[in-house]
Amino acid sequence: MLTLVERHIKSYGGEPRVFKAPGRVNLIGEHTDYNDGYVLPTPIDRYLWVTISSREDDTVRLQAMDYNEWAEHRLSSISYDKEHLWANYVLGVAHSLMGLGYILNGFDMSIHGDVPLGAGLSSSAALETAVVRALNDTFDLGIDPVEMAYIGKQCENEFLGVQSGIMDQFVSGMGEYGKALFVDCRTNAHSLHDLDPDYAFVILNTMVSRELSGSDYNVRKSQCDEAVRIISEENPEVKALRDVDEAMLLASWSKLPDVIARRARHVVTENSRVLEALKLLSEGDMTGFGGLMYDSHDSLRHDYEVSCTELDALVDSTLYLKEVLGSRMTGAGFGGCTVNLVEKGYVDKFIETVSKRYYTSTEKRLEAYLA
Repeated sequence: MLTLVERHIKSYGGEPRVFKAPGRVNLIGEHTDYNDGYVLPTPIDRYLWVTISSREDDTVRLQAMDYNEWAEHRLSSISYDKEHLWANYVLGVAHSLMGLGYILNGFDMSIHGDVPLGAGLSSSAALETAVVRALNDTFDLGIDPVEMAYIGKQCENEFLGVQSGIMDQFVSGMGEYGKALFVDCRTNAHSLHDLDPDYAFVILNTMVSRELSGSDYNVRKSQCDEAVRIISEENPEVKALRDVDEAMLLASWSKLPDVIARRARHVVTENSRVLEALKLLSEGDMTGFGGLMYDSHDSLRHDYEVSCTELDALVDSTLYLKEVLGSRMTGAGFGGCTVNLVEKGYVDKFIETVSKRYYTSTEKRLEAYLA
Protein backbone atom coordinates (compact mmCIF):
# COMPACT_ATOMS: atom_id res chain seq x y z
CA MET A 1 0.00 0.00 0.00
CA LEU A 2 1.25 3.46 -0.80
CA THR A 3 2.40 5.54 2.14
CA LEU A 4 0.64 8.82 2.90
CA VAL A 5 3.51 10.81 1.37
CA GLU A 6 3.58 8.62 -1.75
CA ARG A 7 -0.20 8.95 -2.09
CA HIS A 8 0.09 12.71 -1.76
CA ILE A 9 2.82 12.92 -4.43
CA LYS A 10 0.87 10.68 -6.78
CA SER A 11 -2.30 12.73 -6.33
CA TYR A 12 -0.92 16.26 -6.28
CA GLY A 13 2.75 16.17 -7.28
CA GLY A 14 5.53 17.82 -5.33
CA GLU A 15 7.06 16.84 -2.01
CA PRO A 16 4.68 17.52 0.91
CA ARG A 17 5.38 18.37 4.53
CA VAL A 18 4.13 15.94 7.19
CA PHE A 19 2.46 16.74 10.51
CA LYS A 20 0.81 14.58 13.16
CA ALA A 21 -1.04 14.78 16.48
CA PRO A 22 -2.04 12.04 18.93
CA GLY A 23 -5.36 10.86 20.26
CA ARG A 24 -5.87 10.91 24.00
CA VAL A 25 -7.42 9.06 26.91
CA ASN A 26 -8.77 10.97 29.88
CA LEU A 27 -7.66 9.33 33.12
CA ILE A 28 -10.15 11.27 35.25
CA GLY A 29 -12.12 14.51 34.95
CA GLU A 30 -15.02 13.83 32.58
CA HIS A 31 -17.45 16.52 31.41
CA THR A 32 -15.62 19.06 33.55
CA ASP A 33 -13.73 20.94 30.83
CA TYR A 34 -16.73 22.85 29.46
CA ASN A 35 -17.60 23.73 33.05
CA ASP A 36 -14.26 25.55 33.54
CA GLY A 37 -13.02 22.64 35.64
CA TYR A 38 -10.04 20.33 35.89
CA VAL A 39 -8.95 17.37 33.75
CA LEU A 40 -6.15 14.79 33.75
CA PRO A 41 -5.68 13.21 30.29
CA THR A 42 -2.68 11.61 28.62
CA PRO A 43 -1.83 11.13 24.92
CA ILE A 44 -2.03 7.67 23.40
CA ASP A 45 0.37 6.12 20.93
CA ARG A 46 -2.03 6.53 17.99
CA TYR A 47 -2.06 9.47 15.63
CA LEU A 48 -3.66 11.47 12.85
CA TRP A 49 -1.20 12.39 10.11
CA VAL A 50 -1.63 15.01 7.43
CA THR A 51 0.55 15.91 4.46
CA ILE A 52 0.30 19.38 2.97
CA SER A 53 1.57 21.35 0.01
CA SER A 54 0.59 24.96 -0.66
CA ARG A 55 -1.08 26.32 -3.78
CA GLU A 56 -1.09 29.72 -5.46
CA ASP A 57 -4.90 29.95 -5.67
CA ASP A 58 -7.56 29.60 -2.95
CA THR A 59 -8.54 26.01 -3.78
CA VAL A 60 -8.43 23.38 -1.03
CA ARG A 61 -8.14 19.78 -2.24
CA LEU A 62 -8.46 17.05 0.35
CA GLN A 63 -8.20 13.28 0.31
CA ALA A 64 -8.97 10.89 3.16
CA MET A 65 -6.74 7.88 2.66
CA ASP A 66 -8.77 5.73 5.08
CA TYR A 67 -12.04 6.37 3.24
CA ASN A 68 -10.61 6.69 -0.28
CA GLU A 69 -12.63 9.89 -0.66
CA TRP A 70 -11.91 13.31 -2.11
CA ALA A 71 -13.30 16.77 -1.42
CA GLU A 72 -12.62 20.14 -3.00
CA HIS A 73 -13.55 23.61 -1.72
CA ARG A 74 -12.53 27.23 -2.08
CA LEU A 75 -11.32 29.29 0.86
CA SER A 76 -13.43 32.21 -0.33
CA SER A 77 -16.65 30.21 0.06
CA ILE A 78 -16.11 27.60 2.77
CA SER A 79 -19.28 25.89 3.93
CA TYR A 80 -20.16 22.70 5.80
CA ASP A 81 -19.63 19.63 3.62
CA LYS A 82 -22.60 17.31 4.13
CA GLU A 83 -21.21 14.64 1.80
CA HIS A 84 -17.72 14.36 3.30
CA LEU A 85 -18.07 14.79 7.05
CA TRP A 86 -14.37 14.15 7.67
CA ALA A 87 -13.50 17.19 5.54
CA ASN A 88 -15.26 19.53 7.97
CA TYR A 89 -12.47 19.19 10.54
CA VAL A 90 -10.06 20.69 8.00
CA LEU A 91 -12.53 23.24 6.66
CA GLY A 92 -13.56 24.28 10.17
CA VAL A 93 -9.96 24.94 11.21
CA ALA A 94 -9.32 26.99 8.05
CA HIS A 95 -12.58 28.89 8.62
CA SER A 96 -11.61 29.68 12.23
CA LEU A 97 -8.13 30.85 11.21
CA MET A 98 -9.43 33.19 8.55
CA GLY A 99 -12.10 34.50 10.92
CA LEU A 100 -9.28 35.47 13.30
CA GLY A 101 -7.53 37.40 10.53
CA TYR A 102 -4.89 34.88 9.49
CA ILE A 103 -4.05 34.81 5.78
CA LEU A 104 -4.14 31.45 4.02
CA ASN A 105 -3.55 30.34 0.46
CA GLY A 106 -5.09 27.23 -0.99
CA PHE A 107 -3.51 23.90 -0.19
CA ASP A 108 -3.55 20.20 -1.02
CA MET A 109 -3.84 17.83 1.93
CA SER A 110 -3.91 14.09 2.51
CA ILE A 111 -5.14 12.53 5.76
CA HIS A 112 -4.51 9.20 7.45
CA GLY A 113 -4.86 8.00 11.02
CA ASP A 114 -4.95 5.04 13.37
CA VAL A 115 -6.89 6.65 16.24
CA PRO A 116 -10.08 4.55 16.43
CA LEU A 117 -13.07 6.54 15.22
CA GLY A 118 -16.09 7.04 17.46
CA ALA A 119 -14.27 5.50 20.42
CA GLY A 120 -13.98 8.54 22.67
CA LEU A 121 -10.22 8.78 22.07
CA SER A 122 -10.49 12.15 20.34
CA SER A 123 -9.65 11.42 16.74
CA SER A 124 -11.38 14.70 15.88
CA ALA A 125 -9.14 16.84 18.11
CA ALA A 126 -6.09 14.96 16.83
CA LEU A 127 -7.06 15.84 13.26
CA GLU A 128 -7.79 19.47 14.16
CA THR A 129 -4.44 19.75 15.93
CA ALA A 130 -2.53 18.19 13.04
CA VAL A 131 -4.29 20.51 10.58
CA VAL A 132 -3.66 23.69 12.57
CA ARG A 133 0.01 22.67 12.96
CA ALA A 134 0.25 22.12 9.21
CA LEU A 135 -1.38 25.43 8.31
CA ASN A 136 0.58 27.34 10.96
CA ASP A 137 3.89 26.03 9.66
CA THR A 138 3.08 26.15 5.94
CA PHE A 139 1.82 29.74 6.01
CA ASP A 140 4.11 30.99 8.80
CA LEU A 141 1.24 32.14 11.01
CA GLY A 142 3.17 32.26 14.28
CA ILE A 143 0.46 30.68 16.45
CA ASP A 144 1.43 29.45 19.93
CA PRO A 145 0.27 26.02 21.20
CA VAL A 146 -2.45 27.37 23.51
CA GLU A 147 -4.03 29.41 20.71
CA MET A 148 -3.81 26.35 18.45
CA ALA A 149 -5.89 24.43 20.97
CA TYR A 150 -8.54 27.15 21.04
CA ILE A 151 -8.69 27.25 17.24
CA GLY A 152 -9.51 23.52 17.30
CA LYS A 153 -12.14 24.15 19.98
CA GLN A 154 -13.67 26.95 17.91
CA CYS A 155 -13.88 24.57 14.96
CA GLU A 156 -15.77 22.06 17.15
CA ASN A 157 -18.08 24.61 18.74
CA GLU A 158 -18.94 26.86 15.82
CA PHE A 159 -18.37 24.90 12.61
CA LEU A 160 -19.31 21.40 13.80
CA GLY A 161 -21.84 22.39 16.46
CA VAL A 162 -20.38 20.33 19.31
CA GLN A 163 -20.22 22.33 22.55
CA SER A 164 -17.05 20.64 23.80
CA GLY A 165 -14.41 22.08 26.07
CA ILE A 166 -10.70 22.61 25.59
CA MET A 167 -9.28 19.36 26.99
CA ASP A 168 -8.93 17.27 23.84
CA GLN A 169 -7.11 19.87 21.75
CA PHE A 170 -4.97 20.87 24.74
CA VAL A 171 -3.59 17.40 25.41
CA SER A 172 -3.27 16.54 21.71
CA GLY A 173 -1.12 19.63 21.25
CA MET A 174 0.79 19.84 24.53
CA GLY A 175 0.71 16.41 26.14
CA GLU A 176 3.65 14.03 26.37
CA TYR A 177 3.37 10.29 25.93
CA GLY A 178 3.77 8.46 29.24
CA LYS A 179 2.79 11.48 31.32
CA ALA A 180 -0.51 12.84 32.61
CA LEU A 181 -1.35 16.43 31.71
CA PHE A 182 -3.22 18.36 34.40
CA VAL A 183 -5.19 21.26 32.92
CA ASP A 184 -7.14 24.02 34.63
CA CYS A 185 -9.66 24.68 31.87
CA ARG A 186 -10.41 28.21 33.09
CA THR A 187 -6.90 29.59 33.43
CA ASN A 188 -5.08 27.27 30.97
CA ALA A 189 -2.57 26.51 33.74
CA HIS A 190 -1.16 23.07 33.02
CA SER A 191 1.52 20.72 34.26
CA LEU A 192 2.94 17.32 33.33
CA HIS A 193 3.08 14.48 35.84
CA ASP A 194 4.92 11.15 35.63
CA LEU A 195 2.84 7.98 35.66
CA ASP A 196 3.86 5.05 37.86
CA PRO A 197 5.94 2.68 35.66
CA ASP A 198 4.66 -0.38 37.55
CA TYR A 199 1.14 0.14 36.21
CA ALA A 200 -0.40 0.50 32.77
CA PHE A 201 -3.50 2.34 31.65
CA VAL A 202 -5.27 -0.12 29.36
CA ILE A 203 -7.99 1.17 27.05
CA LEU A 204 -10.84 -1.20 26.15
CA ASN A 205 -13.07 -0.27 23.22
CA THR A 206 -16.68 -1.44 23.54
CA MET A 207 -16.96 -1.11 19.74
CA VAL A 208 -20.13 0.89 20.38
CA SER A 209 -19.66 4.08 18.41
CA ARG A 210 -21.22 7.41 19.28
CA GLU A 211 -21.59 10.65 17.34
CA LEU A 212 -21.18 13.66 19.60
CA SER A 213 -23.18 16.16 17.59
CA GLY A 214 -26.07 13.70 17.36
CA SER A 215 -25.97 12.63 21.02
CA ASP A 216 -27.07 14.15 24.30
CA TYR A 217 -23.69 15.85 24.72
CA ASN A 218 -25.03 19.32 24.01
CA VAL A 219 -28.01 18.62 26.27
CA ARG A 220 -25.64 17.97 29.18
CA LYS A 221 -23.93 21.30 28.51
CA SER A 222 -27.26 23.15 28.65
CA GLN A 223 -28.23 21.33 31.86
CA CYS A 224 -25.00 22.47 33.50
CA ASP A 225 -25.69 26.02 32.35
CA GLU A 226 -29.15 25.82 33.91
CA ALA A 227 -27.65 24.69 37.22
CA VAL A 228 -25.29 27.67 37.14
CA ARG A 229 -28.19 30.04 36.41
CA ILE A 230 -30.18 28.83 39.40
CA ILE A 231 -27.28 28.60 41.86
CA SER A 232 -25.93 32.02 40.88
CA GLU A 233 -29.21 33.73 41.81
CA GLU A 234 -28.06 33.62 45.43
CA ASN A 235 -24.35 33.23 44.68
CA PRO A 236 -23.50 35.86 42.07
CA GLU A 237 -19.81 34.90 42.11
CA VAL A 238 -20.70 31.60 40.42
CA LYS A 239 -19.93 31.79 36.70
CA ALA A 240 -19.56 28.05 36.03
CA LEU A 241 -19.90 24.81 37.97
CA ARG A 242 -16.17 25.14 38.63
CA ASP A 243 -17.16 27.77 41.22
CA VAL A 244 -19.58 25.50 43.10
CA ASP A 245 -18.44 23.36 46.04
CA GLU A 246 -20.41 20.55 47.64
CA ALA A 247 -21.70 22.72 50.50
CA MET A 248 -23.03 25.33 48.08
CA LEU A 249 -24.64 22.66 45.92
CA LEU A 250 -26.33 21.13 48.97
CA ALA A 251 -27.66 24.53 50.03
CA SER A 252 -29.15 25.03 46.54
CA TRP A 253 -30.36 21.44 46.10
CA SER A 254 -34.05 22.08 46.78
CA LYS A 255 -34.17 24.81 44.14
CA LEU A 256 -32.80 22.57 41.40
CA PRO A 257 -34.90 20.14 39.35
CA ASP A 258 -33.79 16.59 40.13
CA VAL A 259 -32.00 15.95 36.84
CA ILE A 260 -30.24 19.34 36.96
CA ALA A 261 -29.12 18.71 40.52
CA ARG A 262 -27.63 15.34 39.63
CA ARG A 263 -25.81 16.72 36.61
CA ALA A 264 -24.31 19.44 38.80
CA ARG A 265 -23.36 16.93 41.51
CA HIS A 266 -21.34 14.93 39.01
CA VAL A 267 -19.35 17.95 37.86
CA VAL A 268 -18.76 19.29 41.37
CA THR A 269 -17.59 15.95 42.74
CA GLU A 270 -15.59 15.12 39.61
CA ASN A 271 -13.59 18.33 39.95
CA SER A 272 -12.77 17.31 43.52
CA ARG A 273 -11.75 13.86 42.31
CA VAL A 274 -9.30 15.31 39.78
CA LEU A 275 -7.55 17.40 42.43
CA GLU A 276 -7.42 14.43 44.79
CA ALA A 277 -6.14 12.17 41.99
CA LEU A 278 -3.33 14.61 41.27
CA LYS A 279 -2.33 14.53 44.94
CA LEU A 280 -2.42 10.73 45.05
CA LEU A 281 -0.38 10.50 41.86
CA SER A 282 2.32 12.68 43.42
CA GLU A 283 2.33 10.42 46.49
CA GLY A 284 2.50 7.22 44.45
CA ASP A 285 -0.84 6.03 45.84
CA MET A 286 -2.15 4.18 42.81
CA THR A 287 -4.65 2.19 44.87
CA GLY A 288 -6.30 5.43 45.93
CA PHE A 289 -6.13 6.73 42.36
CA GLY A 290 -7.91 3.59 41.12
CA GLY A 291 -10.64 4.01 43.73
CA LEU A 292 -11.34 7.49 42.40
CA MET A 293 -11.68 6.04 38.90
CA TYR A 294 -14.43 3.68 40.11
CA ASP A 295 -16.13 6.59 41.92
CA SER A 296 -15.96 8.63 38.72
CA HIS A 297 -17.64 5.88 36.73
CA ASP A 298 -20.44 5.53 39.29
CA SER A 299 -21.07 9.27 39.03
CA LEU A 300 -21.04 9.23 35.23
CA ARG A 301 -23.32 6.19 35.25
CA HIS A 302 -25.94 7.41 37.73
CA ASP A 303 -25.72 11.23 38.03
CA TYR A 304 -24.58 12.28 34.56
CA GLU A 305 -26.14 9.29 32.78
CA VAL A 306 -23.70 9.08 29.90
CA SER A 307 -22.67 5.46 30.29
CA CYS A 308 -24.26 2.50 28.48
CA THR A 309 -24.77 -1.22 29.03
CA GLU A 310 -21.50 -2.17 27.35
CA LEU A 311 -19.39 0.36 29.27
CA ASP A 312 -20.93 -0.75 32.55
CA ALA A 313 -20.30 -4.41 31.68
CA LEU A 314 -16.61 -3.70 31.14
CA VAL A 315 -16.21 -1.76 34.38
CA ASP A 316 -18.17 -4.35 36.37
CA SER A 317 -16.04 -7.16 34.96
CA THR A 318 -12.94 -5.67 36.64
CA LEU A 319 -14.36 -5.41 40.16
CA TYR A 320 -12.99 -8.72 41.46
CA LEU A 321 -9.63 -8.68 39.68
CA LYS A 322 -7.08 -7.80 42.36
CA GLU A 323 -4.52 -6.75 39.74
CA VAL A 324 -6.89 -4.03 38.52
CA LEU A 325 -6.94 -0.93 40.72
CA GLY A 326 -9.53 1.13 38.83
CA SER A 327 -11.78 1.34 35.80
CA ARG A 328 -14.08 3.94 34.33
CA MET A 329 -15.63 5.05 31.08
CA THR A 330 -13.56 7.69 29.34
CA GLY A 331 -14.59 10.32 26.83
CA ALA A 332 -18.04 11.78 26.29
CA GLY A 333 -19.79 8.46 26.83
CA PHE A 334 -22.80 6.95 25.06
CA GLY A 335 -20.35 4.25 23.89
CA GLY A 336 -16.61 4.31 23.29
CA CYS A 337 -14.00 3.08 25.76
CA THR A 338 -13.08 2.36 29.34
CA VAL A 339 -9.68 3.15 30.84
CA ASN A 340 -8.30 0.64 33.33
CA LEU A 341 -5.44 0.90 35.83
CA VAL A 342 -3.71 -2.49 35.70
CA GLU A 343 -0.53 -3.98 37.15
CA LYS A 344 1.93 -4.00 34.26
CA GLY A 345 2.67 -7.73 34.47
CA TYR A 346 -1.03 -8.59 34.29
CA VAL A 347 -1.93 -6.62 31.16
CA ASP A 348 -2.10 -9.51 28.69
CA LYS A 349 -4.05 -11.73 31.08
CA PHE A 350 -6.34 -8.82 31.90
CA ILE A 351 -7.21 -8.23 28.26
CA GLU A 352 -7.81 -11.95 27.72
CA THR A 353 -10.00 -12.30 30.82
CA VAL A 354 -12.14 -9.22 30.28
CA SER A 355 -12.50 -9.92 26.55
CA LYS A 356 -14.07 -13.29 27.34
CA ARG A 357 -16.37 -11.84 29.97
CA TYR A 358 -17.43 -9.03 27.65
CA TYR A 359 -18.23 -11.38 24.79
CA THR A 360 -20.23 -13.63 27.10
CA SER A 361 -22.36 -10.73 28.35
CA THR A 362 -22.73 -8.72 25.12
CA GLU A 363 -21.74 -10.99 22.19
CA LYS A 364 -19.39 -8.20 21.11
CA ARG A 365 -15.63 -8.41 20.63
CA LEU A 366 -13.67 -5.54 22.13
CA GLU A 367 -10.40 -3.97 21.07
CA ALA A 368 -7.59 -3.06 23.48
CA TYR A 369 -4.95 -0.31 23.31
CA LEU A 370 -2.30 0.99 25.71
CA ALA A 371 -1.97 4.60 26.80
